[in-house]
Amino acid sequence: MSKLANIKWKHYINYIVVGIFTIVTSILAFSGGLQQSLIYKLEEVAINIILAVSLSLVVGFLGELSLGHAGFMCVGAYLGGKAAALLVPVLGNGIPTLLISLLIGGICAGLCGFIIGIPALRLKGDYLAITTLAFGEIVRTIFQNTSAETFGGAIGLKTPRFDKHYFFIICFIIVLLTLAVVQNLIRSKHGRAITAIRDNEIAARATGINVTSYKLIGFIVSAIFAGLAGVLFSYTQNNVSSSTFDYNYSIEILVMVVLGGMGSINGTIISAALITYLNKQLATVLTGDLAVLKDLVYALILIVIVIYNNSPAFKNFRDKYNLANLIKLITRNRASKGDADDTRRWDVVPTKIKMDALLSTDFVVNDVEPDKPKEKDNE
Repeated sequence: MSKLANIKWKHYINYIVVGIFTIVTSILAFSGGLQQSLIYKLEEVAINIILAVSLSLVVGFLGELSLGHAGFMCVGAYLGGKAAALLVPVLGNGIPTLLISLLIGGICAGLCGFIIGIPALRLKGDYLAITTLAFGEIVRTIFQNTSAETFGGAIGLKTPRFDKHYFFIICFIIVLLTLAVVQNLIRSKHGRAITAIRDNEIAARATGINVTSYKLIGFIVSAIFAGLAGVLFSYTQNNVSSSTFDYNYSIEILVMVVLGGMGSINGTIISAALITYLNKQLATVLTGDLAVLKDLVYALILIVIVIYNNSPAFKNFRDKYNLANLIKLITRNRASKGDADDTRRWDVVPTKIKMDALLSTDFVVNDVEPDKPKEKDNE
């Protein structure tokens, strides 16, 4: 019991919530309680959570602005999808093929992150953003101009579709893997070095931290999980098109990180889920002639969220009515209730002298009573 009491449960709350959500939705899916459209949304939510959490490692914790995350996803989708297409006739469309495809897609995306990261991470600010944005566009253009026999060219790559009834479960398992790697990295001494670089790069370099190496580590880990998300994306589609991975997708992932809070994993998860669901709902509701309003409504909602999160006028409201304060209030009430039942408290311990009487006792300063005059000394 003492070991359980020493566990910092706030570090594991996202694992618990994602795990419970996965179990509940799995039971509903196997019992036929989930519509197929909702299952597709769950797949996309899980993929975007992986992308947002991995990008948060670079933008939120490392403090570098990267706009090429969709490029790493594109590498994983095409190379992992091609590997799956080649392995399905041999191994079948099962878990072994998926694992090999994930391995290939993640490693290839990580290698691209290493190759691009060496020169790019020596840049700062806008220059790094432009470089990563150019990388994403170059990768997309390369796959778009390949032959039909290799990666499908402009038509796109034909990829196998995994079993649509429970593939979202696999996606959320990869979400848990992403959370485990990223959070354990951040809470380690290497993660403290990464956040030190974000806070003050000059001071971090002066204390002996190898800034270039740690930047490269963060960039590579982020690229690997973007590649894994790309492989999962290829398994949700029958055709992978390069037009999907344009710079707008990179900016959308960046918006998820910024809205969730820079350096906040839990906020990034919530933001990714809400934005993905919002996007899908707008695409479903605004159809026909109203489809042109989708981007407008989506942008207005994002503007309102940004103003609420950052405007000083709402600071007092945010501080008073947020989830953290609600949790503190609940735990404080529970703690006070536990103290009321504590039999070791001074006001419930049986004593011969009541504590209230003891605290209210008057003490005489002089030894002589004030009304009695002093006796004269005998001469």
